[in-house]
Amino acid sequence: MDESGGSGQPRSGTDEATERHGEQRASSPPAAGATRSGPERPEHPTGPTPPTAAPGTSEAAPSPDRPHDPTDSARGAAAHSDPSSGAEDGAEVPGASPDQAEAPAGPGSPDEAGPSAQDAPHGPSDGAHPHPEPEHPRTLAHSGTGTGTGTGKAQPPRRGREPGGGLLMGRPFGVPVYVAPSWFLVAALITWVFGGQLDRVLPELGALRYLVSLFFAVAFYASVLVHELAHTVAALRFKLPVRRIQLQFFGGVSEIEKEAETPGREFVLSFVGPLLSLVLSGLFYLAMLAVEPGTVPGVLLAGLMISNLIVAAFNLLPGLPLDGGRMLRAVVWKITGRPMSGTIAAAWVGRALAVSVLIGLPLLTQSGALGATQDHVGGMDTVTDALLAAILAAIIWTGAGNSLRMARLREHLPELRARSLTRRAVPVETSTPLSEALRRANEAGARALVVVDADGEPLSLVREAAIVGVPEHRRPWVAVSGLAQDLTDGMRVSAELAGEALLDTLRATPATEYLVVEDSGEIYGVLSAADVERAFVKAMARPS
Repeated sequence: MDESGGSGQPRSGTDEATERHGEQRASSPPAAGATRSGPERPEHPTGPTPPTAAPGTSEAAPSPDRPHDPTDSARGAAAHSDPSSGAEDGAEVPGASPDQAEAPAGPGSPDEAGPSAQDAPHGPSDGAHPHPEPEHPRTLAHSGTGTGTGTGKAQPPRRGREPGGGLLMGRPFGVPVYVAPSWFLVAALITWVFGGQLDRVLPELGALRYLVSLFFAVAFYASVLVHELAHTVAALRFKLPVRRIQLQFFGGVSEIEKEAETPGREFVLSFVGPLLSLVLSGLFYLAMLAVEPGTVPGVLLAGLMISNLIVAAFNLLPGLPLDGGRMLRAVVWKITGRPMSGTIAAAWVGRALAVSVLIGLPLLTQSGALGATQDHVGGMDTVTDALLAAILAAIIWTGAGNSLRMARLREHLPELRARSLTRRAVPVETSTPLSEALRRANEAGARALVVVDADGEPLSLVREAAIVGVPEHRRPWVAVSGLAQDLTDGMRVSAELAGEALLDTLRATPATEYLVVEDSGEIYGVLSAADVERAFVKAMARPS
C-alpha cells in the first residue's frame, strides 16, 4: 500500500510515439528494497484491545511506524498479510536507489516485446535491434536536462535498510520483533482501564493496582506475541519468508512476504494463530483453578483467560483481513480453484462485518448484552464505545479493500517480464569517449551502454543520470568508464525472470540499471528500474 518523482526518465516502448523530440517525462520510481511490501505485505496482525477488564486484540493495520519497503510501494513481491491487520498485502516494486538523478530518454524502449538475444552484441559496432521505434525517437545524446555531475564514478546504489518499526525486542526464529511507539499508548490505556476494574475488585491494593495493571498489559501483549509467533513458525515451516513481527496499538502484525502456494497451507497458516490464543486461554483457566479467587493472581489469570478468548474469537470472524477471513478464502479457493474468487468472497464478508461492528457494538453495549447494566452506561461510555466501533470497522473495511487490491496485484505480476522490459544496449570499451559511445547507440537505436573489456566481457553500466550531467561540448573528452557503475553479481539478471521472481531479484540489489543476460551468459540488454516501475503501475491499472 510512496514513490518519489523525477523528470527526464527514459521512455519505455509503451510511451506515446508522437512525443516531440527532447520532451521530458516525469516518473516515480518506487522505494528501494527495504522492501514491500511488496506486495500484502501479508500480515497476520492480532486484534484490537477493547478498554474493558479483559482487553482483547484484533488484527490491525500496520502502524505508521513502519518503514516502506521496495515491494512496499505496491509491499513488499506480494507479501502475505494477516487478516486482522487491515494492512495491505503488497508486492513491492524494486526501485531505483534514493540517489537516482534524472535520466535522459532515448529511442525505442521496449514494453511488450523485447530485443532478441542477438540484438545485444559484444562488439562496439553492433547493437541494432529489430524493435519498433517511436515515431519521434529520443536519443541518449539529446535528452532532457538533469542534475548530477557525471564527471566521476557513479555512486553505488544504497543498500536497503533493514525493516524497522519501533524498538527491537529480539529475533525469535531469526525474525525481528519490534514494539511500535503506539504500543506504549495502548499499554497506558490498558493500565488505566484495568486499574479502575481492580479498584472495584481489590480495593485494598490502593495505588499498587496500577502496577498490577501494567503487568497485565505486558502479559497480555506477550500472549499476542505468541499468537503472531504461531503464524511465523507456520510460515517458516512452509518456506515463506517473514519480514518482521510488530506489536502495535491494535495488537500484532506478522509480515509474511509471500502467498501460500495451496489453499490447505493458507488455511493452516491462518488457523494456527487463533488456535494458540485458545490454547493460552485454556492454560490460564487451568492456572486460575489452582489459585485463590479474589486474589491478585486470580484476577490476573482471569483477565488473561478472557482477553485471549476475545482475541481468538475476534480473529476467527470469517472476513478479511481477519484470520477467519483467510480461512474462508482458503475454503473458497479450494472449491473454485481460483484464489481470486476466495479473496473476493472473503473481502465482501469482511466489509459486511465492518458495517456490523460499526452498528452492532454500540447497540450491544447499550442493551447490556456485553455485561454492563444500563445504569452504569453513561454518556462518556457511549462515546467511547462508538469511537472504538468506528476504529475497528475502519480497520476491517480498509483491510478487506487492501486484500482485494493485492490479489489483483498478484494476478498481474506475471506480466512483468525481464525480456520484454529490457532496453537494447551497445557494448563499448572503457576508453571510448562518451560522444562516440552515444553516436553508436543512436545509430543502433539503443538506449543503454555496457562497458566491456577487450574480450567483450561486461564490466560496468553507464548510468543515464550520469550522462545528462556532462555538457555536450565536454563529451568528446569524457571516457565512458568514468560514468559507469561497476557490475556486481546482483546486478546481473536472467532474461527469463518474470513476475515475483524478477521483483525479488531486483529488491535484493537495489540499483537504477541491471545487466540482462541469456542463460548462455550472452548480453541481452539493460533493464531500468524506472521501466519496471512504469510497467508495474500499468499492470495494476488494468481491470482483473
